[in-house]
Amino acid sequence: MPQSYNRNAMIRHILFQCIFPVFVVFAIAPVKQEKKPATAPTEITNKKPTSLTPAAREDEDWWKERFKQTNEIVKKGEAELLFIGDSITQGWEGEGADAWKKYYGNRKAVNLGFSGDRTQHVLWRIDHGNVDGVKPKAAVIMIGTNNSNGNDNTDKEIAAGIAEIVNKLQRRLPNMKILLLAVFPRSEKPDAQRGKIDKANAIIQLLDDGKTVHYLDIGKKFMNADGSISKDIMPDYLHLSKKGYEIWADAIETKLKELLK
Repeated sequence: MPQSYNRNAMIRHILFQCIFPVFVVFAIAPVKQEKKPATAPTEITNKKPTSLTPAAREDEDWWKERFKQTNEIVKKGEAELLFIGDSITQGWEGEGADAWKKYYGNRKAVNLGFSGDRTQHVLWRIDHGNVDGVKPKAAVIMIGTNNSNGNDNTDKEIAAGIAEIVNKLQRRLPNMKILLLAVFPRSEKPDAQRGKIDKANAIIQLLDDGKTVHYLDIGKKFMNADGSISKDIMPDYLHLSKKGYEIWADAIETKLKELLK
């Protein structure tokens, strides 16, 4: 069976796994559509997960301005490498500036990281010009940590949002290679939120088709042997320091060179 078919089937499977339980109050184990769930639903809702519903942050002026600026950059059509994500990706312009210049300064790279963004915001940006007019060789995607806050989204919902981002990018930029990074670990020590992220990562790794989409988990590069995270790498146990960005760049360099050939 063709790899592209397997990947598309997996995306559909992930989306189904995510959306179907949302239509009932009590989540149930995935079953074939022709079978009845073990526990009958008691209340129906027409809402799909926020992680899958494209949304803008138009009440935030800085976000609108950054969106406008990045659209203008990509419309020039010169970008060969995209970085797509949230504040951790946007941080290449701050603590990661030196590493960015060293590794990507001569690679026609564009930073499409927006602080605070979730999967739904990236989906909206893709729909409204953030990748229009550009034909990059590759994109590095790392998104989802903001969806893991509290009860905002489940691990399956986070994975579904990420899968839909991959799906949309594939439709718009079919010749672009995707380096899909596992959502980075957070918190000083393993906790429930990091556990949720780990579960989401276990799902999205199945999107790797070995051809167009390549999954890479570099999370352990940021952790000590006992699973803890040091402040010299993540000062607030979420955002990276200069050392952290150097680790990130070095950890993906071999794979990125392969994709940018």
